[in-house]
Amino acid sequence: MKILFLTFHGFDPASGISKKMLAQIKGLRQNGHEVHVCSYDRNAEGHMCRFVDDQVIRDYGRGKRAAIVQRLDYSCVLDYCVSQKIELIYVRSYMNATPWLVKLFKRLRKAGVRSVMEVPTYPYDQEFIGYDWNQRMRLFIDQRFRHQLAAQMEAIVTFSDEDTIFGQRTIRISNGVDLDSIPLVAHPTPQPSNEVHLIAVAEVHTWHGFDRLIHGLGEYYRKYAGQPPRKVVFHIVGDVWPEEMNGSQRSPGFTPYIKEYGIEEQVVFHGKLFGKELDQVFNLCTFAVGSLGRHRSGITVIKTLKNREYASRGLPFIYSEQDSDFDHQPYVLKAPADESAIDIERLLSFLDGQQMTPQQIRQTVEHLSWQRQMQRVVEELEARS
Repeated sequence: MKILFLTFHGFDPASGISKKMLAQIKGLRQNGHEVHVCSYDRNAEGHMCRFVDDQVIRDYGRGKRAAIVQRLDYSCVLDYCVSQKIELIYVRSYMNATPWLVKLFKRLRKAGVRSVMEVPTYPYDQEFIGYDWNQRMRLFIDQRFRHQLAAQMEAIVTFSDEDTIFGQRTIRISNGVDLDSIPLVAHPTPQPSNEVHLIAVAEVHTWHGFDRLIHGLGEYYRKYAGQPPRKVVFHIVGDVWPEEMNGSQRSPGFTPYIKEYGIEEQVVFHGKLFGKELDQVFNLCTFAVGSLGRHRSGITVIKTLKNREYASRGLPFIYSEQDSDFDHQPYVLKAPADESAIDIERLLSFLDGQQMTPQQIRQTVEHLSWQRQMQRVVEELEARS
């Protein structure tokens, strides 16, 4: 099948979202499909352009006018699909439904091009609480037109358990893994017996709930007057949004806890890392931190990419949502889906009782390859056509 993978932004080598999309594209190709990639990014001259693979199919120019026009005129995408006889568009929702995007997919449907849209998290409206006016307006427009956009799709791809989203039937899959690109942790030998290092990797938002871990870490150090039997250090890798440091409408943020408990040396912000630099931090750590605040955005069930990446690395980890792929795994510690501080001593006790090796943990996710997950999408479309 000839497929166009459509995204509304570019690719960043340090971004987990970018890595995921590239792995999805690879998975489709591993199943024998011809896949081309349509993205929106700057060219070497700084012009905003829509690309297919490495070729510019529309140069929008510079400045505000370019930013506006690219949201109104998708004719280049239609022309490409028709001229290249694209059979299926796999589009990743950017929470950006507009009348112009609805028009594009109506015209594609009329031209015989089938479309599916991936909605990465659902529901997502509460994620916009506390955002600025521009972001709230973007959500308002999306709310007005997302049902019309979904109506032009063959199905909505979701990582939730929902049967329908925006009035459209769903294809339910799991977030996948690309084991070829994720190395197993290689812990240095020997590791200090009185130190435990935790890692969280994310483009940090309030729904990650890392403030709960920092709060618990502060309580742990306070209990032992700053001299606990084991030193625990929390490593955060990735961009941290300012409101997470300073507090937001939905969480207290990181800074108040760090200052209150005096744990500046126990919470390490690494910023964006990838490749060998990221591997080095992973190799220092023996436990990983998934999302601890999905309840803040009204999400109960979700199959997050990060849980699968941690398992692929071979690390035990903690999270608070419901994820049927991991809820009963012996290397997973479930946290309550509330605002309580994470109990560090419970975490350490769990870690002490962990008997699975990194290789054994990794083996539990071999069936979650992107090759298998993306083929499920194609097979369900073919079965229902």
